[in-house]
Amino acid sequence: MDRARRRRPRLAGGLLTREHEFARRSAALADVARERFAGLVLLGSSSDAAAHRRDEWSDHDFFLLAAPGEEAAVRDVRAWLPDRERLVLVAREGEIGFAAVYDDGHVFEFAAATAEELAGALATDDVGIPVDDGSAAALIAGAQARVAEVPTPDAVNEASLVLVKLLIGVGRARRGETLIAGQFVHAWAITHFARAVRARIPVASSVRDAIDPVRRFERDYPALGTSLAEVLGAPVEDAARGLFALLRSTLEPGWDAFPTRAADTVAARLGWEHPRTA
Repeated sequence: MDRARRRRPRLAGGLLTREHEFARRSAALADVARERFAGLVLLGSSSDAAAHRRDEWSDHDFFLLAAPGEEAAVRDVRAWLPDRERLVLVAREGEIGFAAVYDDGHVFEFAAATAEELAGALATDDVGIPVDDGSAAALIAGAQARVAEVPTPDAVNEASLVLVKLLIGVGRARRGETLIAGQFVHAWAITHFARAVRARIPVASSVRDAIDPVRRFERDYPALGTSLAEVLGAPVEDAARGLFALLRSTLEPGWDAFPTRAADTVAARLGWEHPRTA
């Protein structure tokens, strides 16, 4: 019974709601930062600015900032993570990146570092800084400025890269290298496709992520998102061919700069029929 109570905190009205539990975890992180470190930056839907986007799958994304000289302490994450008895895994991603999973499936993804170590970071406007010794605000100002300076993708280049990734991916698949073929088609080609579409067909009230062009793509382009989901559910080469067709049908008509000759060459090399969409 004691264990059950510890793992499922209660309010007078019953079990904590998802929103209260999310806020409790944010507050616990702020307490850690306030007591031991230099600052806490909550990113994306972890912040109050984007709380309206939270759902049952929202996790905690954050930077926990340490003062210079405290790198080892901040990266000893099991020593300060809240609710340590509920952790089921802690994994490291590179030198300063970490992921933690709790026994209810909630995820923390975070960087544990000094502001100097995060000097090249990118951040959108959806941030919260509940704890700051002065370094967090300066870090985020620079991170947001870098995002604002990112140039608009070159649609021709992005469409061309879709063709390159599909050509290489299908070649790998035909060679029997299915796993790497899937990366070319399902990851890299899709990312370039999303950039090309966003550059050519901007959405006035976009909910896009300023850093990742694939995030919330379905909300900006619902019909195209549905078509992409159907295409990507197919085996690798069928998915590649479907994405190739979507690329042409979505972007080629009325766009003189579309890499038509290159698309024809890819189709011919792969033995695909390629009716003109113009």
